[in-house]
Amino acid sequence: MNSAAPDRRIILFICLVSFLDAMGAGLILPVLPDLIRLLSSLPDSGAAQISGWLLFTYAGMQFFCAPILGGLSDRFGRRPVLLISLLGFSLDYFIMALAPGLAFLFVARMVSGVFGATYAAANAVVTDIATPDARGALFGLTGAAVGLGFIAGPAIGGLIGETDPRLPFLLAGALTFATFVFGWFSLPETHKPEARRAFSWARANPLGSLIAMARQPGLLMMLAGLFCIQLANQSYASTWAFYAHAIAGWTPFGIGLSVAVYGAMLVLVQGGLAGPVIRRIGAAPALIGGVAVGIISYTLLAIAPDGVGIYLGILVGGLSGFVFPATQVLMTSAVPQDSQGELQGAITASYSLAAVLGPLIMAQSYAASTDTIGPLFPGAPFIIAVGLVAIALVLFLSVHRSNQNARSA
Repeated sequence: MNSAAPDRRIILFICLVSFLDAMGAGLILPVLPDLIRLLSSLPDSGAAQISGWLLFTYAGMQFFCAPILGGLSDRFGRRPVLLISLLGFSLDYFIMALAPGLAFLFVARMVSGVFGATYAAANAVVTDIATPDARGALFGLTGAAVGLGFIAGPAIGGLIGETDPRLPFLLAGALTFATFVFGWFSLPETHKPEARRAFSWARANPLGSLIAMARQPGLLMMLAGLFCIQLANQSYASTWAFYAHAIAGWTPFGIGLSVAVYGAMLVLVQGGLAGPVIRRIGAAPALIGGVAVGIISYTLLAIAPDGVGIYLGILVGGLSGFVFPATQVLMTSAVPQDSQGELQGAITASYSLAAVLGPLIMAQSYAASTDTIGPLFPGAPFIIAVGLVAIALVLFLSVHRSNQNARSA
């Protein structure tokens, strides 16, 4: 870990990776339903189910592969893993853009799942270059970059997607490949040779990685809480375009604009407020407050009667942006430097497991609540999200109280 100020080139690159990762996802979010309809001629409920299975395919591959790549980054360094991941993601977008049928969309999702270590490797770089006290601000910056990506991506994707639903995929692929080229020439290796550890297949699998992290006090419950948060977030990822159209009648541009507003809130909270707030009140209180706000946001979205109600839920939800940097500060501070990549792999594995189950739960609940049988209730997935976030709140409170008791003992 470096005691000097982190290299600004590295921070710029990591923020760029986070920005383009979110921008690429945001570019395709408003148009994915249209592309599925174009390739399948299915109605909304059927297209939502296909969308859920696509997310399931991606998450399933990432669940098994991310811990392996996280372990490889601890052994061989962050640079090769990040560059391979970016190249794989760019290939994924191009396959989706040129897909002649649904089968090709599933192949593309498998490719991106295999190389889906951008999140883990980028966060491991932050732990390499920053002291624990500085990580809150840096993780806030990467979170703000994600927010900026969610501003630019959906707005651009919704706009050009009105012309052709394939165009956003081509743009996402080109931008991701450009980032790969930039990283090839500008990103140094940040993981020092003396801090590396041998690669172990026993630990480089989802269960092995999670078990290794669970040996640290409180980490198992933190991972469980993160799993619940991410599973709740699948109510957005799996159904947002369908939900927003059903509630407010929005077109791809309107859907993209709503995600951009959410991204703006993330920029405000994570980029401007997270670092100072975490330093002032501590990571644990910031985390607990962010989770509590998330419960309110999901409740508002579940009962939203129109577009105004949706935006109210979005604006409140943006205030939950403290969750990501706060959890990273708490968890990275509890793990030795030679296991930071493994930690990020375990976090990614828990996210991926949620993304495996989430689309099946959320997309199916949306389809069941919007078909011709029974009452129409597009907000059903958000009711499930409320319960999941409440469970996460209980887990985080338990860890916080346990840590307080340990310090006072």
